Amino acid sequence: MDHAIFLSASVPDPKRAPGFAKTADAVAISAAVSALVHVVLGRRPLIWGGHPAITPMIWVVAEGLSVEYGAWVHLYQSRFFADRFPEDNAKYRNTTYVDAVDGDREKSLLEMRRRLFTDHSYLAAVFIGGMGGVIDEYDLFRKHQPGGTVVPIGSTGGAALELAGRLQPPVAELVDELDYVGLLYRQLGISPKEPRQAVP
Repeated sequence: MDHAIFLSASVPDPKRAPGFAKTADAVAISAAVSALVHVVLGRRPLIWGGHPAITPMIWVVAEGLSVEYGAWVHLYQSRFFADRFPEDNAKYRNTTYVDAVDGDREKSLLEMRRRLFTDHSYLAAVFIGGMGGVIDEYDLFRKHQPGGTVVPIGSTGGAALELAGRLQPPVAELVDELDYVGLLYRQLGISPKEPRQAVP
């Protein structure tokens, strides 16, 4: 897919990443993911690596939009996590399954992310909440898609807050603005008047 939007998001686990969990706001993460789907779906392809907490959120919001869901979204999954795939994966007609590497979690994630960023051309990447994996995806996106816009929504906390702090010059609304729909229309350069298409 060309001109796609990449989503990197997760709800930090207090046991695995207490530092990120301390600043994360689960309600804001859910609201920002929902806003992204509302702004993008039917206007730009949306691509992400499956996450058990995020995939169901996207499906719920997408159900209310009159678009051909499978034509607009593309989900990537590593077969390393095959025993933990969310049930919602079955609803996605457009999923790329990337083989595990040497039975190793980190190598398998790296290969999936490499495919994510080399298979497509992106307009932008949106970062919401998250832990170390979101930072890894930010760095890889910068490496493989240097012309793409990065939108770390710092007000959702977690890794996104850290990433928003990296931006030079700082973008205040990424930390202060809680109207995520308006924020994403502005940051992604999409007009709210742009009609949704049933298929790309």
